Amino acid sequence: MKGIAIGLSSNSKEILKRLQKTEFVNEIYIASSSKNDDIENDLVKIQKPKEILLKKWPELDLIIFIGSIGASIRLINSFLTSKEQDPGVIVIDNKCSKIVPLIGSHQSNTKNIADQISNLFGGQIIETNNSNDQSFLSLDSFGNQWGWKRSGKIQDWSKLVINQAKNEEIFCEQLSGNNLWKTSESGETINQICIKEAEKPDSTFHVSIFENHETTWHPPVLWIGIGCERNTSKELIASSLNNFLKSRNLSRHSIAGFATVDIKKDEKGILELAEENKLPIKFFSKEDLSKIIVPNPSIVVQNEIGTPSVAEASCLLAAGGESKLLEEKRIFKGKDFPTIKSGAVTIAVAESKNQYYPTNGEIHIIGSGPGDISFITNNARKALSRCTVWIGYKMYLDLIKPLKRSDQVLVESKLTQEKERCVKAITLAEEGIKVALISSGESGFYGMAGLLLELLQKIKKEYRPYFEVHPGISSVQLAAALSGAPLMNDFCSISLSDKLTPWSLIEKRIEGALVGDFVIALFNPQSIERNWQLKSVIDICLKSRHEDTPVLIARQVGRENQSKKFFTLNRIPFKEVDMLSIIIIGNSQTKLVDEIFLTPRGYLQN
Repeated sequence: MKGIAIGLSSNSKEILKRLQKTEFVNEIYIASSSKNDDIENDLVKIQKPKEILLKKWPELDLIIFIGSIGASIRLINSFLTSKEQDPGVIVIDNKCSKIVPLIGSHQSNTKNIADQISNLFGGQIIETNNSNDQSFLSLDSFGNQWGWKRSGKIQDWSKLVINQAKNEEIFCEQLSGNNLWKTSESGETINQICIKEAEKPDSTFHVSIFENHETTWHPPVLWIGIGCERNTSKELIASSLNNFLKSRNLSRHSIAGFATVDIKKDEKGILELAEENKLPIKFFSKEDLSKIIVPNPSIVVQNEIGTPSVAEASCLLAAGGESKLLEEKRIFKGKDFPTIKSGAVTIAVAESKNQYYPTNGEIHIIGSGPGDISFITNNARKALSRCTVWIGYKMYLDLIKPLKRSDQVLVESKLTQEKERCVKAITLAEEGIKVALISSGESGFYGMAGLLLELLQKIKKEYRPYFEVHPGISSVQLAAALSGAPLMNDFCSISLSDKLTPWSLIEKRIEGALVGDFVIALFNPQSIERNWQLKSVIDICLKSRHEDTPVLIARQVGRENQSKKFFTLNRIPFKEVDMLSIIIIGNSQTKLVDEIFLTPRGYLQN
């Protein structure tokens, strides 16, 4: 994305610097009416706004103004052409309290970006478009967030949007691609059709691999298998592919990638075509290709390469399980085209059940805090607003549901299905969808971050979707804050769950913490099935620590039924402890005075 931010006064310097740290803004400027204006800053360029826009407008995806809406409108007025071509424009006031997506709410993804900035800065987003007021699906833009590309004339999409604004019924015929979007609140307003006679052309859009409709979103599900003579030119391969797709009424927008035999890893024409179209290539060994049953095996190819099929077999392999050979192979030669004299290429197409667009997909691993949404960081809120799908344990999703937009989808799972959640997140990200994987508290403390990253490491780096870990407030932090400052000096946290860690190792960690005189925070202290481990740990502690050592038992922290109780090491009520409890055991210096739980740092001793 190419984005700039322009401050209309020197008061906007700090906001500009913060914006430059986001992925939306590449350059920042402060408006100047004179080159002699006395504003000194190495990081902010000083220039007249009109000069900036004259030079930058055609190449920009986004412009953010810091200042008044009126001044911003006057600056951009003469540059506006059409909503398809103009960059998105957002206006933010100098206090960053109001964020207005002004231009390009649909095509330039401005609305989503404004949401992210709003969550990051804590400002209020202000918008007046129809889609927002009535929870409408943004018909001409929503497919972008599902990894799709759009075809059709602007006026045809505009008719569709106008009919929607008139509260007319809108229909969709989906033949391929991910259909999770239908489960969103916005998606549920769309009627699904399967019978051609039922279509209303001005009120219908399509999701398919074909080009025969006026308004269509195209999921990336087609794998193009390619075999060719050595040194076949990119021009011949490209011309053959165009001819092939056109004759079969297939959309280029639905291509997921290319596939071929691994001896073609240095085939210049294929590599150049893939790079030019920003599409991946999957290479397969002749042994793997030989295992695939195809309708048109070749003895010639078998003798030359060692497999009876390259184009058909490779596209089927790339498309994966449950795929089908959509178009059998077709051979093209240079003499078939007026400007190309030599070379030969074979092309076949397979349709995958799943989309593939990992360069567009993202996984955001989010620590949602201990409970109440007030504990979610602005960074995590920004990530949530960026993601189309949120995946998590149902109870955790329910806690943050007030932050969800009508176009976003929740994928709920049970408490013990951690691996399934991670696999689902990776699959969706590989399809080109931005996914939030939710943990309560801090995702790196006994949360989803570790498992997700372990699974990502199994994927080759070049095929791995982008991921980011967003820190959250842990329940132990909130428990400590509610009780005083028991973690002021060195401390450790230990989970008493022995489902994934042997109990003998947990005991060693407890003993080590006692030797080091650490304050000890206990996670997962006790459940119905694990009802003896906590008492065993306390018995171990009593061998090293005084029986009057203060202990905090905090339960449901950050939630409606939050509680905190203080005890001593020898008087812990084991029956009151469950998996929703956090226990903090003081060290030799920890004190409890007037219900202030404190481990001194030693400042008063100096």
